[in-house]
Amino acid sequence: MIPPVHIHASAPTRIDLAGGTLDIWPLYLFHEGAQTLNAAISLRASCDVRSRTDRRIVIVSEDSKERVEAEHWSHLRDSHDLRLLGRLLHFFRAEGLELTTRSESPVGAGIAGSSALNIAVCGALNAWSGGHRTADEIFQIAMNVEAQAIDVPTGVQDYRPAYYGGISAVELGVSGIRRVAIDVKPDELQSRIALAYTNASRNSGINNWDVTKRHIDGDSGVRRSFARIRDIAAAMRTALERRDWPEVGRQIGAEWDNRKQLAPGVTTPEIDTMLDAARKAGAASGKVCGAGGGGCLFCFGDPADIPAIRQALHEAGARVLDFTIEARGLLIDTF
Repeated sequence: MIPPVHIHASAPTRIDLAGGTLDIWPLYLFHEGAQTLNAAISLRASCDVRSRTDRRIVIVSEDSKERVEAEHWSHLRDSHDLRLLGRLLHFFRAEGLELTTRSESPVGAGIAGSSALNIAVCGALNAWSGGHRTADEIFQIAMNVEAQAIDVPTGVQDYRPAYYGGISAVELGVSGIRRVAIDVKPDELQSRIALAYTNASRNSGINNWDVTKRHIDGDSGVRRSFARIRDIAAAMRTALERRDWPEVGRQIGAEWDNRKQLAPGVTTPEIDTMLDAARKAGAASGKVCGAGGGGCLFCFGDPADIPAIRQALHEAGARVLDFTIEARGLLIDTF
């Protein structure tokens, strides 16, 4: 089969509403009924795959200004800084192409920018190689290759909003992973959220792996916090389905209170200052996206209060981000 000349693919990032970190195997197996809730957002990661006239492989990251070239896919595992991209090209045994990537998400933002890029690249390379892999196969490849690249286990939730878009629950259990759309109008939720970057990058692998190890080692405090986070996610899902916005706000606050107990680095003085400023401006609650320690945070409040909340976050030193909740997931165009 002759591959296409040019493929463009993009996938959305996400805001995690509740239940995060429980999506790392095997944590969810210890908490019956575990689920994560998330909303895909319009800050997308994208890539272009273009054919070359020779068999060489070229990787260009527009965000990091890095470029890697190799004679053959077998040279792309670890001998450069673009480990995730190199390992994906290695897995797909790509040759004779140039891969260019970019992201609208800040670096280390905690909104699953690497997972969105991973899904975009997997989608493009799958199309390049004939498009025969299913969504579940792409999720498995993306998760396992990312774990190889960052040297710690990864969760399962972030690939679903990148692939499907929308507002959803990712149900986690013994029989597998199931993504279920939540019947909420995107603008109803979007109008109640202010999203901001703390201007501090974070590393989800560090915090998540630390609490994962502590849970498996039998830390009773971590286990209790995750049990509460599991229950909060269930309560928040019910509140979302009922459009009970005050209750959604209360559960976001409860999620954050319990998440801060997982590890000392989940919050920082700067994050506390920003969230406190937002509360004084009318926010009902707020939490950091992802594992914490930096990256993005979001605040929840009445739509009438969101402009003041955004201004308070700005004055507290955060970079307020414009976004919409994204109904579209993975998009692939072939030229």
